[in-house]
Amino acid sequence: MAVKEESAVDLLERVPLFAELEHDELERFSRVAVPRSFPTGTRVFHEGDQSDACYIVRSGSFRVTREHSDGRAITLANLGSGDIFGELAMLDGEVRSASVEALDDGELLALPGADVRALLARHPEITVKLVAALVRRLRQANERISRQSFQTVPSRVAGVLSQLVAEETPLQEGDGVTIRMNQVDLAQLAGTSRESVSRFLAELERARVVRCGRGRVTVLDPAKLRNYIF
Repeated sequence: MAVKEESAVDLLERVPLFAELEHDELERFSRVAVPRSFPTGTRVFHEGDQSDACYIVRSGSFRVTREHSDGRAITLANLGSGDIFGELAMLDGEVRSASVEALDDGELLALPGADVRALLARHPEITVKLVAALVRRLRQANERISRQSFQTVPSRVAGVLSQLVAEETPLQEGDGVTIRMNQVDLAQLAGTSRESVSRFLAELERARVVRCGRGRVTVLDPAKLRNYIF
């Protein structure tokens, strides 16, 4: 039997930014939403592009990166179903501060900035709720940056792995949780070097906390992994 596709309203209900909105308010957003498809390896937008919409991931996975002037790229986040990005475009229309690309075939729900701003102008009660949600996200980001500034490299890597584990579902009880990510991307997420990640993963492997393979890390004992976060 075919699986019924998730409606735009159902998807919006899963987005923390819209958690305080009523069903009829979510329906107003759904009326301006536009489905978009992105094949593996394509860019949703580039850093420096003009903002035209924010996006919610319906399916697939996407990577957010930022580039340095010397050409190096840093991974800021990996996004999956229910995640939102580019949301500041709803309010300020400034240029993109990062690039986003599809890691596999993905589906997005686009909320055009002009349409959203017009909606907010007509419904100030929605604006108040969204501003409060954005403030909460900013506070969380500040707390995360503050924690990371005092963490050691192993603690940061363990924290990233633990967060990725929480977003995955093990295939079978006792099999561990496999994260499909290479050491370069893991290093970028943790804000460190690939060499430092490699040394720490080797330590975790010796302790039977993880098992490493090409382009993947299987976390065998998530509870033990959390002991490395401090």
